[in-house]
Amino acid sequence: MKRQGFTIIELVVIIAVMGILLVLGVVNLSGSQASSRDAERKTDIETIATHLETYYTSGNDDSVNVGRYPSTGLPTQETLVLRDIDPQSYMAPGMTTTSLIAATNNIQTTAGVLPQPTINQYVYQPLQQDGTLCTTGAQQCQKFNLFYRLETDNTVYMLTSRNQ
Repeated sequence: MKRQGFTIIELVVIIAVMGILLVLGVVNLSGSQASSRDAERKTDIETIATHLETYYTSGNDDSVNVGRYPSTGLPTQETLVLRDIDPQSYMAPGMTTTSLIAATNNIQTTAGVLPQPTINQYVYQPLQQDGTLCTTGAQQCQKFNLFYRLETDNTVYMLTSRNQ
């Protein structure tokens, strides 16, 4: 009699190879998803920075003050201050509320800014010309830093204003 079919050993080997291929596929997929979320974070920060520069040159709809950036109050009123910005730009990937928070100190390094950004938060740090934190609209906010953290390498990055 001739045997038809596979032996148990052959089946175990095939299942093991398929399992290894499946694990490799899942790992690559999750890495691609993290890279995609990081790209969205970078785009959000660049969009916010572009709108802050527009605010600097032309103010907002109710403002005649030009030549300054918004104070640390920006995260609570961002849609009122930065005109024509997509509200999604304030939200980190996967978040449903604003992810932009104000810095609480004036240390201008990725390690020193407080609070430290997470992958779900962006930090806005407006500064006066002398480097002190700009906390009220009456102050002359002459420069800013935006901080964000990437998911793939867990590193904090800083984007600075054009008027540094």
